[in-house]
Amino acid sequence: MSLSLIGIILVQVFWFNSSFKNNEEQFKYHVTQVIGNVADKLEQQEEYSFYDKYNRIKDSTGKIPKKEDLLEVLYVQRNTKTNKTIVYSNTLTSEDYDINGSVFNKKFSSERFKNFSSKRVTEVYNNNSGIDNNSLGQSIIPDLKIEKSGSLDILNKVQQQIQYKDIASLTPIEGRITKDKLFKLLKKELEEYGVKTKFEFGIYSSGVPTKIKSDGFHFDKESTYNIPIYTDNEGNSRYELSVTFPHKKKFLLSELLSITILSIVFTLIIIVAYTSALNQLLRQKHISEIKTDFINNMTHEFKTPIATINLALDAIRSPKVIEDKEKVYRYLQMIRDENKRMHAQVENVLRISKLEKRELDITKEPTVVTDIIDDAIEHVNLILEDRKGTVVKHYNAARTTCLINEVHFTNVLVNILENAIKYSPDEPEIEIFTENIKDMILIKVRDHGLGMSKIAQKRVFEKFYREHTGDLHNVKGHGLGLAYVKRIVEDHNGQVYVESEKGKGSTFIIKIPLIN
Repeated sequence: MSLSLIGIILVQVFWFNSSFKNNEEQFKYHVTQVIGNVADKLEQQEEYSFYDKYNRIKDSTGKIPKKEDLLEVLYVQRNTKTNKTIVYSNTLTSEDYDINGSVFNKKFSSERFKNFSSKRVTEVYNNNSGIDNNSLGQSIIPDLKIEKSGSLDILNKVQQQIQYKDIASLTPIEGRITKDKLFKLLKKELEEYGVKTKFEFGIYSSGVPTKIKSDGFHFDKESTYNIPIYTDNEGNSRYELSVTFPHKKKFLLSELLSITILSIVFTLIIIVAYTSALNQLLRQKHISEIKTDFINNMTHEFKTPIATINLALDAIRSPKVIEDKEKVYRYLQMIRDENKRMHAQVENVLRISKLEKRELDITKEPTVVTDIIDDAIEHVNLILEDRKGTVVKHYNAARTTCLINEVHFTNVLVNILENAIKYSPDEPEIEIFTENIKDMILIKVRDHGLGMSKIAQKRVFEKFYREHTGDLHNVKGHGLGLAYVKRIVEDHNGQVYVESEKGKGSTFIIKIPLIN
């Protein structure tokens, strides 16, 4: 399952990288198209401006152009069977309006602008076998004559384009394009291709920056695209348009944002589900271990008193003992004590069960806390004497009356005192403090025993939790006492927590509200 989850995450990462690269390639393609279109439009607009100016100057001269025949082509085709002759002639003429390059640029005056036209004549002669090249152009009347004439637009355009580029190349870049015009042209083209992100631009002349650039233009190899502009008649250009996108990666990521968020959300759901399942599995394993530990402890708790009762019964059945009343009473007292011990263990488990089901009857009455403490000390006094331990009381609280259930709160303190005795490897030395803080009373039970780790301090009030001390049964118990303590204290609107250090003992602190 872990491998499947890792595989899903890796696939998601691979998909994201692939999508990002595809978007980057598409972005590059669109930008290349845009700057190519811009370069073409710059030349077209400049060329159109030149033609417009030329035509206005030509129309305003009012002069009749000088015509000059440049070339004449003559073609004769004769059919000997039918005596039919076809004569085709094409005359190329130039018209000079006396306009030279100085009108556009003073540095350029050597070339004159001309218009080219052609006159095409097709003559057909039927039954005229005597026509030859010498007789053409004489007074022979053709049977059919077709004349066509007009301007040679293609030749005119090529001639004007060559001259326009030669003239424009002498004009500085600032005279050919403005910053605002270039910005509007780029913005319009980028929006048409869906590239809606901030851009900066600049024009370089032979690798040197010109004044035609945006305020924030900065060359960046990763996000800058270049194209030559204003090529000359040889196809060369000394100007280069550079467009950079400072937020390129952000823009590319934004296009993947929605699908990426969905992908992340679903991946997180899978991770959460997997983590939850793994946590449940570990929790079940932990509960199983706790259950086994609890059963082992309970078995040990019952095994000892049962064995003691069996030994006592066997002893009473002995003829020597049954006649000795003192020994019989002593063995009967042992049976009673062990029976009470087992009963106390069963009651402890039942109390926790009832507490969880909210079936435990907890009625509270105004009670003096110190009386409850004294009563709890009395309950553990025999165990304490057996271990040769001591309890030192420091009653510093001036106000000690609280709403308390006497039975359950006594059990709380008894549990804490029993723990203090059990986890003291030497003679138990226990101190009990009381003090007032605002409208609360604090009860502190301090021992100088084994202490506990930081992890144990966080989990000590969990049901069935017991910190291992090497041998599982070297300290008896089943991990229910402190869980019971926490629930009872919380039902009294109080708090209970522990301060401890490994090897230096523990201090259990109970905080209960006072009666105002």
